[in-house]
Amino acid sequence: MQQIINFIIRYKNFLLYLFLLAVSLGFTIQSHAYHQSSFFNSSSWLTGNIYNTSYSITSYFDLDEENKKLVEENRQLRKILFNYPKSVDTLALDSIQASYTITSGQVIKNSYADRRNYITINKGEKDSVKPDMGVITTKGILGIIENTSNKFATVQSILNVNSNINAKLKNTNHFGSLVWNEETYNVVQLIDIPKLVPLNVGDTIVTGGMSSIFPENIPIGTIKKFDLDNAQSFWRVDVELFNDMTNIKNVYIVNNADRPEVLKLEEETLSDD
Repeated sequence: MQQIINFIIRYKNFLLYLFLLAVSLGFTIQSHAYHQSSFFNSSSWLTGNIYNTSYSITSYFDLDEENKKLVEENRQLRKILFNYPKSVDTLALDSIQASYTITSGQVIKNSYADRRNYITINKGEKDSVKPDMGVITTKGILGIIENTSNKFATVQSILNVNSNINAKLKNTNHFGSLVWNEETYNVVQLIDIPKLVPLNVGDTIVTGGMSSIFPENIPIGTIKKFDLDNAQSFWRVDVELFNDMTNIKNVYIVNNADRPEVLKLEEETLSDD
């Protein structure tokens, strides 16, 4: 306390000057409209910048939570998209009797430089994820679930020599098989397209929906180039992927609830032959 008193005594003249300056500024601002306006404008500018900086900092730390909300929103929208009945104009999410269900997840490991590339995701059996479920991103297909543990699953990437996915030309609906020739991580091949089918560079390739794993019309990529095979009967088509296979984070696991019934029926049909 004594130190405070000594400080005031030592700097009394300076403190008195500051006090009188503050009083005079207050009287000047109150008695002159111009000074009053300038003061409040400056005050608003200062507080506005403070609030903006505070908001920016808060928003940065909230990005992870906001990202989770966006992923969940995309999951629900894709559920609507995959199950939307074409005979109605409007449909509430809760009213959907869905054949396809969607589970969101994240990539924790990704390979794209091997012959048999696999992706590991942070969803597994406890999340009802099973082998042979499709995996997509917001840009297109990624692969098919191969193995699962309680909390994780491995995905056979479309960049895998064993990958074989039904795909079609969007503008003509001609079907083929999507495979990978190991040459580059952003291009796959569409085979078994008859040479009579008209093709153009830039045409869009989508899922065909014939395998009961992926819904129909999920984006894959666009035609980069094409030529005829050695037998001159089918096109060999290079498809440039929409997905950047080197930079995948958020994914969606697609489950077709009708698939077991379809497979059982097909097996019974084959056994009757």
